[in-house]
Amino acid sequence: MTDSVTDADTTPPIPHVPPLRRIPGFRNFWLSRAVSGLGSAVTTVALPVLVFQQSRSPLLVSLVAAAGTLPYLAFGLIAGAVADRVDRRTMMIVTDCLSALCLGSVPVAQALDALTVGHVVVVAFLCSSLSLFFDAGGYGFVPAVVGKDRLTDANSALYGAETVVRIVGNGLAGVLMALFHPVGTLTLDALSFAGSALFLRAVANSPARTAGSGRRPGFRESVGEGLRFLAGHPTLRVMTVVGTLQSFSGGAIVGQLVVFADRGLGIHGSDGRIGLLYMAWSAGGIGGSLLLPRLRRRYDAFPLLLLVLPAGALLGLVVVLSTDWRIALVALAAWGTAYLVVLVNTMTYSQEVTPAELQGRVNTTRRMLSSGLGVPLGALVASGITVSAGIRAGMATAVVSITLAAIVVWVVRLRGLTEPAAGA
Repeated sequence: MTDSVTDADTTPPIPHVPPLRRIPGFRNFWLSRAVSGLGSAVTTVALPVLVFQQSRSPLLVSLVAAAGTLPYLAFGLIAGAVADRVDRRTMMIVTDCLSALCLGSVPVAQALDALTVGHVVVVAFLCSSLSLFFDAGGYGFVPAVVGKDRLTDANSALYGAETVVRIVGNGLAGVLMALFHPVGTLTLDALSFAGSALFLRAVANSPARTAGSGRRPGFRESVGEGLRFLAGHPTLRVMTVVGTLQSFSGGAIVGQLVVFADRGLGIHGSDGRIGLLYMAWSAGGIGGSLLLPRLRRRYDAFPLLLLVLPAGALLGLVVVLSTDWRIALVALAAWGTAYLVVLVNTMTYSQEVTPAELQGRVNTTRRMLSSGLGVPLGALVASGITVSAGIRAGMATAVVSITLAAIVVWVVRLRGLTEPAAGA
């Protein structure tokens, strides 16, 4: 008598997928980002305050803000090429250590009575540059640690944590500056970078330790490879345009939010509701990080943009037309959710379709166009329109930008100009 074999007997078992927190490489990377992100959120507030205390010059305060975005234009292509030619994990540890030394130089100079405004501006520029090189390494590090099939969950977890620590850090900044002076808070940020380096150091034998193997092209050829891949991939090319338009809108929103609160919503001076508006925008990022994995399980990357970009434009219009701060608060949070979904969705798609050896070059080029070009240009254009046509017109530039992005993706989809597997 022979045993019968049922379908259930021959069905292969479903492989167990461990949660991200149980993947040591990703867990330590997440902790490193959370620790240094908290310190950087405090410094974002403390550094301009320190410059203003020393100089009383709004122009120099603006220079500190510009120092945070200029490195993307100056070093975007270089950082990506370097990240694809060296050990990414080591590169990130080195940049964290150098950031700690840069920030630590400020309290040392203060103790020696040698601190100048120029020193602080240079530190701001160097730290932003080092952050760019760190991110260039991270673009290839994360897919190698978690696998491309889990990038949406991983990036959502990273951006969600970043948003939370930014809110907490901005809120703590005032208390810490009162206790330790702005210079003392920079010391805490230096320690946070040292802590980040230690977490990364604990990632032993990571599969992402090396950037790639085989022949190494010359530096100029290496940069050209990344540019050719980005320009030659139809869907990724469109998503880069969308990301730049999206970042333009973000620069316009954040750059004009205080003016909008004052002239559009009647929230003046040091009214605490201004802080609530900023928190609503940031809290929207938390909502987006929670929502995106669910959306990506139902929609591919490109079809998702067809839905979320028009929704973002409508939510932005509600904000611009609002005269009641409570309506604006809710709409701003929802708008922030849509913004984060688009941001992380486009970045995740880029990591999914980019070969491992090109991750740094392709993704830093994308960020160079979005953060380096889109954000400051959006802030500049919105401020100019506000001066000439009023705050609602200035804020409307953000809505126009997102609407243009929505039109682009719909035209591309209707004409069938993307890759067949646009969400692969």
